[in-house]
Amino acid sequence: MSDPLSDVVHLLRPRAVFSKGISGAGPWAVRYSEFGEPSFCAVLEGRCLLAVDGHPPLTLEAGDFVLLPATPGFTMSGFEPATPTRIDARQAAASTSATELRHGRPDGPPDVRLLGGWFLFDSPDPALLVSLLPAVVHVRGVDRLSLLVALLGEEANADQPGREVVLARLVDLLLIEALRSTSGRDAPAGLLRGLADARLAPALRQMHDQLARPWTVAQMAGIAALSRAAFFDRFSRTVGVPPMEYLQAWRMAVARDLLRNEGVGIAEAAERVGYGSASTFSTAFRRHVGCSPGRYVRAALVAG
Repeated sequence: MSDPLSDVVHLLRPRAVFSKGISGAGPWAVRYSEFGEPSFCAVLEGRCLLAVDGHPPLTLEAGDFVLLPATPGFTMSGFEPATPTRIDARQAAASTSATELRHGRPDGPPDVRLLGGWFLFDSPDPALLVSLLPAVVHVRGVDRLSLLVALLGEEANADQPGREVVLARLVDLLLIEALRSTSGRDAPAGLLRGLADARLAPALRQMHDQLARPWTVAQMAGIAALSRAAFFDRFSRTVGVPPMEYLQAWRMAVARDLLRNEGVGIAEAAERVGYGSASTFSTAFRRHVGCSPGRYVRAALVAG
């Protein structure tokens, strides 16, 4: 049976990662502008403070992993008072002038060492990640993540052949582990919380596994062993949207991937995501995406 989490990660198609070592000593603080793309920070040794706009400050420690799905503005600093140096996140992302940034006192051992970076997704639906996760994912005490962070630090410090490929694969694994770590009843409303619900999870898995099936809410409720009304209410509260709205959003995400990345024709895409005719699919696609499937394909071809 289909694994919805694997489906989402596959659809995101992470194709690249940029990473850079960061260290700080003495009084230091940096203020990053809003970036908008998914970014991460792994603490390799030491401690520092992270204050993300709109969220309480966090003390980060060795082994911690932070994922910012949409990277708002944030300030990172040591524990001594310092005026933040302003950094344009997009210019810093484009810079390849140094493999490590040093903040504060330039000489001597650092108080903290981190590895920071950002993802690029070859996906027509990068907002999928944002919809799945809270604005700030802070993971601590997960052995698998700690191991991956340690491996990431070793690889980042080693000038070995294939370094960038290995870093990219390790960060892919970190992304999956971060997604796993937020699942559970304390997760925000979304797919991960739905998968942690013993009643909803089987219905979600079958929806993903049988996307072309002409689903009804009553059929989904039967799989969950709930009445139609109870299922509708529980799904809406747990996943954050009503069942048919979730199903249509996922169908459109898969359809865009089929049209853009798989070279599938409009009629075949319509059939594979559960629409009985190309015209019905085109109407739904235009309403959801904002343009016709044909125009979407042409725009994707122009964009390369």
